[in-house]
Amino acid sequence: MRKEFPRLLSEGTLGSLTLRNRIVMPAMDQNNCTEDGLISNRTLQHYEDRAKGGAGLLILETSAVKWPDGATSKHQPSLSSDAVIPGLEKLAERAHRHGARMIVQACHHGRISGLDISRDVPVLVPSIPIPSFDTLGMTYNTTTEELMKMATLTGGKLPTFKEASKEELEGIIEAFVEAALRIKKANLDGIEIHAAHGYLISTFLSRAWNRREDEWGGSTERRTRLLSEIVGKIRNKCGTDFAIVVRIDGHEHGIENGITADEASNTAAIAEEAGADAIHVSAISSSGTGVGFTEGPLPWERCQYSELAKTVKSAVSIPVIAVGRIEPEDGERLIAENNCDFVAMGRQLLADPELPNNLINDSPDKIRPCINCFVCVAQNFWNGEPVCAVNPRLGNYEKEVKVPEKLKNVVIVGAGPAGLECARVASNRGHKVTLLEQMGSLGGTAILSSLTTPKNGDLINWFERILEDSEVVIRKNFLADSKSIMSFDPDVVVIATGSQSSKSDIKGSELPHVLSRDQLKALLQESNSSEVSKGRKNLSFLLLWLGRKSGFFKNMKKIRKLSKLWMPLGKNITIVGGGLVGLELSHFLSERKRNVSVLETRPVMAPEMAHPRRWRSLHQASLSGVKFHNDIQVVEIRKNSVVYIKDENECEVAADSVILAEGIEADRKLLEKFPGIEVETHIIGDAESIGYIEGAIRSGNRVGQIV
Repeated sequence: MRKEFPRLLSEGTLGSLTLRNRIVMPAMDQNNCTEDGLISNRTLQHYEDRAKGGAGLLILETSAVKWPDGATSKHQPSLSSDAVIPGLEKLAERAHRHGARMIVQACHHGRISGLDISRDVPVLVPSIPIPSFDTLGMTYNTTTEELMKMATLTGGKLPTFKEASKEELEGIIEAFVEAALRIKKANLDGIEIHAAHGYLISTFLSRAWNRREDEWGGSTERRTRLLSEIVGKIRNKCGTDFAIVVRIDGHEHGIENGITADEASNTAAIAEEAGADAIHVSAISSSGTGVGFTEGPLPWERCQYSELAKTVKSAVSIPVIAVGRIEPEDGERLIAENNCDFVAMGRQLLADPELPNNLINDSPDKIRPCINCFVCVAQNFWNGEPVCAVNPRLGNYEKEVKVPEKLKNVVIVGAGPAGLECARVASNRGHKVTLLEQMGSLGGTAILSSLTTPKNGDLINWFERILEDSEVVIRKNFLADSKSIMSFDPDVVVIATGSQSSKSDIKGSELPHVLSRDQLKALLQESNSSEVSKGRKNLSFLLLWLGRKSGFFKNMKKIRKLSKLWMPLGKNITIVGGGLVGLELSHFLSERKRNVSVLETRPVMAPEMAHPRRWRSLHQASLSGVKFHNDIQVVEIRKNSVVYIKDENECEVAADSVILAEGIEADRKLLEKFPGIEVETHIIGDAESIGYIEGAIRSGNRVGQIV
């Protein structure tokens, strides 16, 4: 056992369960059940991968106790009839086969019951009228396509609300009990009662939503009655050898009289008294805004809810599970400081199911990092099956890596994410792989993005570490052409040359204070390219050149630190192009005391980003002072300003430096030299089509599996 993680990897007790370590995979919707809510082979494979990967406890995604009533998706697991038991039995067998324990998160979705809304069934809430919140909040900075997809959840229908009657609440309590009995009969280890995230029980716990004056509302004891009766009756029916976990909101953001940490602590104590074995502490935002989702339940900061877990833990004697972007070193610290007893690692286990095993095997540097891009959770907004930017297997379980019939000599040109993934997969399958890169470092444009988004750099470091243990031959500073490539006598050539900045047709784009994305990248990477030499031989760029040549710029952490003191850019910076690159750069520069404006021709900024990340990134950049101007047309770049047209009016923004972050196109120059050469050729990543890290890794993985 690795010395750095003795607590995280130690056995833990949760009720009658002994878990092999303190790592929990929380419930995360996969939306891959059959249309009647039954467990599918894809569901089984998803959880078996994580059990095999070494997690101590798996929690099946949110499952509907009265499906389809109170359900949010036709593809979520159902718990409402005995027909579900065989599938749950298979899940139990798969998890237990690999030494993991598994429980089921059970829920009634209340006001967010999409299937009820689509069937014109009023959704249940504690009180009428419901509290006011920003009903248009999610339309801001959201594309029309995304809004249309979200509308498919309910068939485009809006909810009608009904105050839950005593009879309906008693029926829901009974549905939870019957669901627990089915879970136990299937040989699973317990239940997690979902009393968080704005679902039915959560709204009964919230003073904002529950304004009843009967036995189900008012005091803390009455507001917790629905939860405590569910816990107590499940304990009575299922016995002490069945684990009961309760998931609660430690805080409710964005609404007056929302749940507080003190109220959550009282709820936890009442749940313990009723028979709960553990409390799982999350958070919720009831603001109705898009950015609110990253306050709760989708954390954007490390250890975002750990203080809430600490507060709840002080009120109970049963174990507490903390969640919220917790890395292994964070988990070890939180347990050591008695903030919690177990840690949930959700997106980290989507990115790398083998995370626990890598810790156990003394190889934390082999953990494929989650880059916090929100690509996975974005799919849940329209009941899509999640995908992962760094792990192409997520949502792609049918394709197994096969040993090739014939081993080949594969030459890959370009060591960005696409080329790196293709090299990794092809080498794992047994091929001889040579990876050629014209820069002095690996990563391609991901190196530039790691300046503003450090997690992207962690991903490149992971690739380098994994390839160290492989047979892949890496040639850096290699300027490839058809002759030099063919000198390797390849059976297969894979072109992964990425993207390039297209020539700008904006008047003034040739001025010396204007930089393209490629020129920024060349500043930071040792290269045979002459991108920076075009009229930029002043002292600032000479210092950058010396820093690069001396190896200083191989450490992005040092560059980020230095950039807070000095950068070869003016005080007023205008970024032309409000896509993913422009948005990330704007926030980075504004935090370094620059006055930043972003000009974007499209109506929505950064549509390439997964929308939860876009909401948060735009919010944070705006807070730091960035000025966004969308739906505009750039007219001219001048010596000290940029001129643009907005709503037929000519406007001007100050600019000592201009960065061109638009006009990115596939770089196919090398591919064009191969038509006359009889060799199997593939093109991947941004050289094929602009898809950023997610698209690059997916296409690299696909070709790595078929060559």
